[in-house]
Amino acid sequence: MSERPIHILMIDDDEDDFFLVTELLHDISPGQYILEWASTYQKGIAALETNTHDVFLVDYRLGPNTGIDILHRIQQMPSQLPVIMLTGKGDYNIDQEAMQAGAYDYLVKGEITADLLERSIRYAVDEYNHRRTIEDSEKKYYGIFEKAHDLIILADGDRNIIDANPAALRTLHYNREQILQLHLRDLFISKEQSDNFLGDIYNNGSPGSREYEFKTAENKKLVVLINAVTLDEAAQIFLCVIQDITDKKREEQEKQHQEKFVITGRIARVIAHEVRNPLTNILLAVSQFKEEEDVVANEDALLYTDIIERNCTRINQLITELLHSTRMIELHMDNYGINELVEKALLLAQDRLQLNEIKVERNLVSPDIMVSADEEKVVIAFLNIIINAIEAMTPGKGILTITSIRSQDKAKLMIGDNGMGIPEDKLARLFDPFYTSKAKGTGLGLTSTQNILLNHKGTIHVDSETGKGSVFTIALPITQQA
Repeated sequence: MSERPIHILMIDDDEDDFFLVTELLHDISPGQYILEWASTYQKGIAALETNTHDVFLVDYRLGPNTGIDILHRIQQMPSQLPVIMLTGKGDYNIDQEAMQAGAYDYLVKGEITADLLERSIRYAVDEYNHRRTIEDSEKKYYGIFEKAHDLIILADGDRNIIDANPAALRTLHYNREQILQLHLRDLFISKEQSDNFLGDIYNNGSPGSREYEFKTAENKKLVVLINAVTLDEAAQIFLCVIQDITDKKREEQEKQHQEKFVITGRIARVIAHEVRNPLTNILLAVSQFKEEEDVVANEDALLYTDIIERNCTRINQLITELLHSTRMIELHMDNYGINELVEKALLLAQDRLQLNEIKVERNLVSPDIMVSADEEKVVIAFLNIIINAIEAMTPGKGILTITSIRSQDKAKLMIGDNGMGIPEDKLARLFDPFYTSKAKGTGLGLTSTQNILLNHKGTIHVDSETGKGSVFTIALPITQQA
């Protein structure tokens, strides 16, 4: 027992019962219990409010009131201390009613012994402390569960979702009722990934932290890290802690694009220097060769020299285009609204849009978001993406979606299409110079677009799904207003 005496309040209108209980407690252990008496319901309620007792002995019959009324009052208090109900012999229904109302135990008057009373009090105090420990743990868990920035999902033995914290609901764009209808596999984009994850849980119980691709309620892709553990082996409950690393992966990808762009620019300058000198010598030699009398009279010789000159000129043009698409460019900056700039690009693409019967859906933020930009160059960058989107869509069935939003200190523009999409293996090379899937393309349009945006301290990335279309997302710094 605790060194501190246990304070007991007895609410009973029979003084004889109070003296009996006093004697029994004294027999158990003098000084271990301190018993106080409230002889009426009203005095009992007043004593409850002092919050100085550890356990209550409550008689069922208290004049016009009952011990059940006391239980109901205690249930409304912040600290719901244990109650032992004192009932008459054979009052089984009352005993059941008392337990259902929250009593920890009941004792039948006339059958109370010192051992029985001591055991009942000890049980009530221990049970109360145990419940408080559980409640404290639940409060801590609830605080972590509710306030965690990571996504937390609980699943049962069949891997059905049985709970999800607010962060999971916000990130995955489900309400509580919707997510509780899902199986864990419904969160994965890839069936192969979901099968691997669920298999690891079945076989290992704790598969460790791995990277997967999730989808939101709107089928938006999220890159996540998942840690899964068995929370309750008996009940077969699994805890999944999920970290959304989509933005982190995107930033890494953008950094890689910038590094690749810088390297490409250096290579382009080296190529230009090393190739142009031999080309110039070839062109000079061909020019002198063509002035020879026997060459002028030889049609075959002129045909071949023309081919040499034409291809040397073509090589020189490609080198020039490569240099233009990868070098730092001079900008003439001013403040423009991002909606204003994309509308100008749409106007330049109007003929292509009409010819291909492309429907344009605008979801533009209001008021417009101001960015510092070289109007001509940014409009060209937007136009390149719009033209690519038009060419990716089936005429008469295409839908071009233009969306602008404010995201912290960035203005974001999303240009989406419902075209053929871009295969996963081609996405990584999309901005590489001379990489193109078009029969007559040079493969420098998106390289040039990326160059313009990087020079504006902006970024560009693409999300695509084969057969469903692509979305190019452009981010530009918002103008800092004075």
